[in-house]
Amino acid sequence: MINNYTNVLKKYTKFSGRARRREYWLFFLANFLIGLGVGILILILSALGAAGLAVVLYGLSVLYSLAIILPNLALTVRRLHDTGRNWPWIFINFVPVVGGIWFFVLTVLAGDVGDNKYGPDPKK
Repeated sequence: MINNYTNVLKKYTKFSGRARRREYWLFFLANFLIGLGVGILILILSALGAAGLAVVLYGLSVLYSLAIILPNLALTVRRLHDTGRNWPWIFINFVPVVGGIWFFVLTVLAGDVGDNKYGPDPKK
């Protein structure tokens, strides 16, 4: 899991090529767990009266969130490429209710078998 996470960060500006489901969802899971852990830690610190430390931790979590925007966007574009779609499909998320569901389906779908116009099959 660590290797998948660091590989995504290494390719933070690579919008070409393809990304497997595993790579996409492990990066998503890692960020979810980091956010959950930091959130719980902030709640504990606040409850213990260390509000100043909780604010600092919150600030660091905001900086982290900003830092992973570009790698996350690049990974998402590569994931869409794996399913044979180009980057504007990201905007489907702006369609209320249905857009988010459809985008989720796109990220869960298996990638194209073999090479497609975005590159070789990442499973090979």
